[in-house]
Amino acid sequence: MSSSVTTPDVAIVGVGQTDYRKLYEERGVRRDANGLAAEALRLALDDAGLDKSEIDGIFASRVGYNRIADVLGVHRPRFVQELEGSGRMSGVALQNAVSLIATGAADVVACVYGNNGRSVQMKYGGEEGGETAGYDAMFGMTSPGAYVGLMYQRYRHLYGAPADALAPLAMNNRRNATRNPVAVFQEEITHEQYMSSRYIAEPLRLFDYCLINDGGVAFIVTSMERAQNLRKAPVRVAATAGAAELTNFYTSEDFFHEACSEVAGRVYGASGYGPEDMDALQIYDNFLPTILFSLEGFGHAPRGESWRWVRDHGIGFDGDRPMNTSGGHTAESYMQGWALHVEAVKQIRREAGDRQVAGCDVVQYICAAPIVTSHVFTAA
Repeated sequence: MSSSVTTPDVAIVGVGQTDYRKLYEERGVRRDANGLAAEALRLALDDAGLDKSEIDGIFASRVGYNRIADVLGVHRPRFVQELEGSGRMSGVALQNAVSLIATGAADVVACVYGNNGRSVQMKYGGEEGGETAGYDAMFGMTSPGAYVGLMYQRYRHLYGAPADALAPLAMNNRRNATRNPVAVFQEEITHEQYMSSRYIAEPLRLFDYCLINDGGVAFIVTSMERAQNLRKAPVRVAATAGAAELTNFYTSEDFFHEACSEVAGRVYGASGYGPEDMDALQIYDNFLPTILFSLEGFGHAPRGESWRWVRDHGIGFDGDRPMNTSGGHTAESYMQGWALHVEAVKQIRREAGDRQVAGCDVVQYICAAPIVTSHVFTAA
């Protein structure tokens, strides 16, 4: 996969998400992923001022397109596709939706995600099956976290990152989540609490891991022309780009740096914005080292120096580049990148409440993974 699109005429016009905190607190309830996705889309349609009959394209992740279309009552879309349930697919969904709108293949595209991982006790690792699962397990590679742990161990060896290098990221996510009423965790953590937390896959600690939960997310994409008559101010997708780095395992010897650098060059070139122009960053953080890899691959920090950069430059609301302002995957909820898109839209619309970044007009989404994606969002 290698793609880039300059999209001056495409926008996100509606977003919806469930109350992650409420879902987390209601224990012992087995939920349906399709129902959660449908709830999020209902909210997104209301946000945009659209009727479901106007949807003519659907991208669905972690839910089956047949089932979700039936639940929604959208039976004859012009385009439909089901995406795998991995976190990298939230960026892919938006890229594909943008392409459909830009080429005229569809007029209104709904990107829909539902996840009942907590209520069905999903572990995101250690399950049986998969082409390489047996080989992975015999070496202790029972989850993506184990792979990222190995990458981070290599990163620390190469660049001298100390044992507490990830602490500012964990603390920032928790601090941001206290300003987000739907975030699961509403209490900050201290440096001492971070350092005393147990290892899950050394050197990764408990607070370095994403938060498995139930939830639904949806966003709706259409043309800027059509957006002018809708309920909310459109958020322009100034550019989007992607590239893959594929193997049978979830590791990259250069921490996805080459793929990220390629995508960075194209998304910055197509949008006309560079790292220094970003008012906020929404960075996919299935595990916190991924943030360090992303910052370096996309030119926000020098190679091998991102752990110093987050410490010295400030990633909070009053810092150089506020990051994961909703609390990210370790504090808001692990919605596999989807909720980070919603947060980008809310920031640009000035709808983020107590966590609003002042003067936020340009936001970048980054996902460093086997499929790297990035988008630049701007005010219309």
